[in-house]
Amino acid sequence: MKNKKVLVTGADGFIGSHLVESLVREGCRVRAFVFYNSFNSWGWLDSFPRSLLKKIDVFPGDIRDPNGVRTAVKGMDIAFHLAALIAIPFSYHSPDAYVDTNIKGTMNVLQACRDFDIGKVIVTSTSEVYGTAQYVPIDEKHPLQGQSPYSATKIGADKIAESFYRSFDLPVVIARPFNTFGPRQSARAVIPTIITQLLSGRTRLKLGSLHPTRDFNYVRDTCEGFLSLARSSKAVGKEINICSGKELSIGDLAQTLIDIINPDAKIISDEPRFRPDKSEVERLLGSNSLIRQLTDWKPAHSFKQGLARTVEWFRKGDIMEKYKSDIYNV
Repeated sequence: MKNKKVLVTGADGFIGSHLVESLVREGCRVRAFVFYNSFNSWGWLDSFPRSLLKKIDVFPGDIRDPNGVRTAVKGMDIAFHLAALIAIPFSYHSPDAYVDTNIKGTMNVLQACRDFDIGKVIVTSTSEVYGTAQYVPIDEKHPLQGQSPYSATKIGADKIAESFYRSFDLPVVIARPFNTFGPRQSARAVIPTIITQLLSGRTRLKLGSLHPTRDFNYVRDTCEGFLSLARSSKAVGKEINICSGKELSIGDLAQTLIDIINPDAKIISDEPRFRPDKSEVERLLGSNSLIRQLTDWKPAHSFKQGLARTVEWFRKGDIMEKYKSDIYNV
């Protein structure tokens, strides 16, 4: 990977910003595609030290615009496509935006990579494409289920990526991370939701369903999974899970964080936070056997280690001021 010219779309976001750091450490020449806005905000890249930012080519654009995407892709060796709308509740009332960003945006990246003969394209999927587990552990042969507009658009994006591999021999890898967590994660995700409410001193922790289970992965491990797939020639043309192979219920997760941060807190059921019944993904437990067969990847952090690092990050400086813990963040 050293000296490779690498594009990361969604570089201003949670996983994207960590992946940019990982690639710089690998010695890559990174172009970070960030969402253009009038504030000239580069998202989480703005928190990087200047010494690190000097090593990154920041490219403001819009993944929905094929012209800007083509300009960003030109001259690259590898593309990591992470730019997406990901919040499930927001997809219930703004599904068009998800089609434009997740499906058409992915099409723009794939077409540009094909036109410029990019050496490898890693397209980011999600465990949500599986829906509620029909069997566990969930391997890559599990049926796909569109249980939310978000997951439906990610299924569409995955299938378009597959078609570019089969139709045009574009060297595509579909990386499918399960529930990633860690520093910089959006307030709409469950772990930051719990942590920020507890650190704000509230004793009434507002949550939705407690019984669903998830397969949690620390963000550094997810990024190493991306890198391992980029290095592997055997991964091309495949959909590949990045997961821990362990599951934890939301209720047990919440209690663990209560014990760590504020033992006096009690969980309160908050109706707006519940998904529609047929949309709730009840169980996610992934199989990581394929990625371990194809690469040397395995999780380096236990769930407890990752959680401790995440809580520690939220306690630092003015981090809590960046989060609106008093509202339901969709």
